[in-house]
Amino acid sequence: MKKEHLFILLFIFFTACVAQTNIVNPKENSITKSVNKKPRLVIGIVIDQMRYDYLTRFYDKYSENGFKRLMNDGFSCENAHFNYIPTYTAVGHASIYTGTTPQHHGIIGNSWYDKFLKKSIYCVDDDNYETVGAKKGGKKSPYRLFSTTITDELYLSQNKKGKVIGVSIKDRSAIFPAGHTANAAYWYQGKDDGKFITSSFYKDTLPDWVVDFNNSGKISGYLNQTWNTLYDINLYTESIEDNNTFEGLFKGKKTPTFPYNLSELKTNNGNFDLLKRVPYGNTIVKDFAETAIIAEQLGQDNFTDFLAISFSSTDYIGHQFGIDSKEIEDTYLRLDKDLASFFNFLDKKVGKGNYTLFLTADHAAVQVPSYLQSLKIPAGYFDEKELKKLVNEVTLNYFKSDSLVENISNFQLFLNKRKIKELHLDTYKVVKTIADEIINFNGVYKVVTAQTLQTTNFTRGVLRLLQNGYNQKLSGDILIVPNPSTIVWKERTGTTHGSGYNYDTHVPLLFYGKGIKKGKSKRYIPIIDIAPTLANLLQISFPNANTGKIIEEVFED
Repeated sequence: MKKEHLFILLFIFFTACVAQTNIVNPKENSITKSVNKKPRLVIGIVIDQMRYDYLTRFYDKYSENGFKRLMNDGFSCENAHFNYIPTYTAVGHASIYTGTTPQHHGIIGNSWYDKFLKKSIYCVDDDNYETVGAKKGGKKSPYRLFSTTITDELYLSQNKKGKVIGVSIKDRSAIFPAGHTANAAYWYQGKDDGKFITSSFYKDTLPDWVVDFNNSGKISGYLNQTWNTLYDINLYTESIEDNNTFEGLFKGKKTPTFPYNLSELKTNNGNFDLLKRVPYGNTIVKDFAETAIIAEQLGQDNFTDFLAISFSSTDYIGHQFGIDSKEIEDTYLRLDKDLASFFNFLDKKVGKGNYTLFLTADHAAVQVPSYLQSLKIPAGYFDEKELKKLVNEVTLNYFKSDSLVENISNFQLFLNKRKIKELHLDTYKVVKTIADEIINFNGVYKVVTAQTLQTTNFTRGVLRLLQNGYNQKLSGDILIVPNPSTIVWKERTGTTHGSGYNYDTHVPLLFYGKGIKKGKSKRYIPIIDIAPTLANLLQISFPNANTGKIIEEVFED
């Protein structure tokens, strides 16, 4: 009996030990699996001024490993839109990375009138810091961005481990994605410099690898090339004739036609600034991003790094030539090759199963209004000078003063509150009177007062977009929505953006890589959903002003 009791006790003890082991191990395995699910490197790719239909319009001419690789092997959100006005570069980058709109993150334009400083300001200018790497162009920081970014949250979640770097031709396109806590943001300084620089907000000196890149001769080498079509121009059937009246000109060239000899054009077109306005500007950014991955050893340890890349030359070229030009078609075919090269580089240096990326745009663009007019499609040009003249006439007629409006810009009017107070006028009466008069101005579709946006909740339509872009602290007293395909533009060539119409809001949104399944969605997805989706993938906090939602269908089960 004693032996039997001893055997039973030993059996119970052994069973308990095994049970305890089974309780602990799943937790350990769960933690290990959780870590392994996170990519070593996240890459955010933003293409400046890319319309969604560039994916489908040029699809047959793209290579298999560029855009098509993301569309066919990743997850494509086919109905992604910006859900606010205004659709500008700084606002787009800020919204993508904060997961919210200007109403909350505070970036209401590339530049805007500051009603406290009584002057127009540029979104990233900051005199508290110095240029690093050149004589000028680097007194910048993200201090006007109220919210944290997904990159900030990644930095905080890893206890300041992991690296975050932003890269672009444009300063604002590198700075806002990189966030407040980035290791660095680098942008291109053209003119007589032709190099990548940064701000003392990030570093006091450029790293050796950046100096070496700047001194390598790569950039000057691109400036000595000739931009001709990648393929026979007769194959570019998705765009209108090469020589037309709807395209802008480089200085010193009589027609907007291929080829473009950069050596001959550079003197009259800003020297190294010229590279911003040709496809080689995108290639330079790609080259620099690859160098950053190698030099900073991104994606090489168990902490997740983040590389934010923005390709800006597409925007410069679109502004000058318009969306239907041969130049735009060639630019995207060349960008496709650059992306294919970059993706192959990532496979080799980081590992195909070790990175996750998304690709989107900061806004799209309208077709050249004069081109639409030639086809008898309603379109036009908004005359700001005439609007200012009308406003002064209205205030002089009704209130005996033509000094009641301080500034008109970005389709917003800022009142002179001090003058209104001096004249003992009712502010709301002044606002309503001006709004009631300018609704009849040519090219104006809607006029809304700040008071209306503060007291009314619009749930859909263009006024909802306007409300999402309205910031009570920073925005104007009267906001204008122009007619569709109506823009403020000095010339009748080229294009622009900024509205809440589909041609400005509908952009690509592609996810690819670790944790992302193959598929597509046709439902409406606001662009602010990118940040919380990445946060969920990385299992970190949302940016602190986030209003977006997780795009659940992009994830592998």
